[in-house]
Amino acid sequence: MQPVNLDSSADEVDRQPKSDSVQDNTRIDQPALDIQGLWAGYNHQPVLEDVSLQVGKGEIVGIIGPNGSGKSTLMKAVLGLVKPWRGKISVLGQNGSPERSRVGYMPQVEQVDWDFPVTVGDVALMGRYARRGLLRRANQLDREAADAALERVGIFPLKQNLIGDLSGGQRRRVLLARALVNQPDLLLLDEPTAGMDATAQHQLLDIIDALRREGTTVVLTTHDLSCVPEWCMKAACLNRQLIAFGTPSEVLNERVLSDTFGTHLLLVHMDGQAYAYQHHTHDSDGPDQDSYQAPAANA
Repeated sequence: MQPVNLDSSADEVDRQPKSDSVQDNTRIDQPALDIQGLWAGYNHQPVLEDVSLQVGKGEIVGIIGPNGSGKSTLMKAVLGLVKPWRGKISVLGQNGSPERSRVGYMPQVEQVDWDFPVTVGDVALMGRYARRGLLRRANQLDREAADAALERVGIFPLKQNLIGDLSGGQRRRVLLARALVNQPDLLLLDEPTAGMDATAQHQLLDIIDALRREGTTVVLTTHDLSCVPEWCMKAACLNRQLIAFGTPSEVLNERVLSDTFGTHLLLVHMDGQAYAYQHHTHDSDGPDQDSYQAPAANA
């Protein structure tokens, strides 16, 4: 895993959204996403408890938390796939379920059946269902939009390939292309870089940051802290409840990370970098051990 420059103050200035690049019909002072007092769950078991946060237009916000912390449920609640028990969600100035073509969604790669016999081009074209419906045949505009999305993420040459033949990084790119095919104002990415090597992760995040520079709002979930200080303007630490929300330098510290991940994390400083380690205390049969977690934030 590559070291991350944690002195992100210059990056945070550079990553401020430009109001003239935001192309939607909502008021410029409205947040792209406004969640207030959200409760949600399954089978009468709460997964999200009183979560409130706002995401400004043109921001990249990282939702951080361990497995089972409610990150994916939060995404589904924003999409209208999970009904809130209590609270309000406003997406692009609209209460309730958002207009589907204005929101792009990239699911976790593990949720896709990669043995299904469809091509890369077919998957990108599926993203147009939100605009044209399931029963209408794809037209030339749909095909051109799908091709443009594949070109944008750098896998147009693989258009005719079966998705089962793709590498892990290519699979994530085709899912991103499907999410981009309608040129959405809000992009929701569920664990977009999970399991990727450092080079592939950097390439994918470069694409996402370019979209942000054009005015797209991005919310991504992750349990890997390494990308957050460099790429995200804000971070939300979630474990059923919202533990902390702010800039990476404000919220990524030992106390917040330990509260979020439910274990004691140590910060070790080397060459101006701060790294988070999970501390394991073993019984008398073996020595204490520390395992590397990810780059964290400035102390």
